[in-house]
Amino acid sequence: MKMRHVRALAVFGIALVALTGARGSGGGGCDSHSSSGSSSSSSGGSGSHHDDDNGTSGGSVSGGSGSANEALRDITIDTCAYDAATKNLTARITVKNDGVLDYDYDVTLKFKGASATPATATTTDIAVAAGASKSVDLTTPYPGTGDGSEYTKCEVTRASRS
Repeated sequence: MKMRHVRALAVFGIALVALTGARGSGGGGCDSHSSSGSSSSSSGGSGSHHDDDNGTSGGSVSGGSGSANEALRDITIDTCAYDAATKNLTARITVKNDGVLDYDYDVTLKFKGASATPATATTTDIAVAAGASKSVDLTTPYPGTGDGSEYTKCEVTRASRS
């Protein structure tokens, strides 16, 4: 075998290893150790943010991974406020199902503020048909003694769909 053939084979071998990853590295390739079966996604705090008519900050949706992240993306916080008539913290959310299947959603929402102790509201079994949306109110008793102004934002902390 000539030297140029040996050199060409060595370059080809290095290129092959570089493109497919070393065996067992989990960084790709076609062997049984590749990471193609695992799920990875980034988490973040992006979502939606709206202001209600009273100027109170609407809220945000926290990121996550997997189907929980898909459920979070389907939720928008429309309003977040203190209801003086009922003495409850209330939030109106809209769940929009752009999928081809009907889903039941479970949502946990926190009312937060700079000096406020977080208050939580949970709702379950929000049935949303495929291609439809539904608005629901989440409420929790106001834990303070003031006018509720210390609660300035809402955040969806957990969401799932089944």
